[in-house]
Amino acid sequence: MILRRYGNKVHSVRTNFDSRAMTEIGFMRDNVVSTTVEEFESKYERIAGHELTAEASGDVQGEVEEQVLSQLRDQLMQLESAAGEAGVLLIESESGVDYPKTRGTQNTIVVGMENRLVFAYTIGPPLRVGTWRKK
Repeated sequence: MILRRYGNKVHSVRTNFDSRAMTEIGFMRDNVVSTTVEEFESKYERIAGHELTAEASGDVQGEVEEQVLSQLRDQLMQLESAAGEAGVLLIESESGVDYPKTRGTQNTIVVGMENRLVFAYTIGPPLRVGTWRKK
């Protein structure tokens, strides 16, 4: 299960990664779990921290950005599977402080007699995720 802090509450969320959105790396509350931060911290302990990032490059801007988001989503799902039933993931990146965003560059290369654009995308800063287990 993936959780995220909203003010003094912790809510369960699902990924909402969309390359066409203003905030590409998003999470939507799914209302499965909702608790206070104090209650969460009294029941769970942090056992590991992870910084997730991804990178991709290619000829089509939208496809490259989607590849980066897909890589990030896959990493998050792998962590969720590894946490098992007794563990949860807590998104620790904070909006307005260190929240990740896709960062892109564009370069022109010459292939034969044509100019071609190559797009490269990365995630920066990394998405910080903590693995928590029941005490």
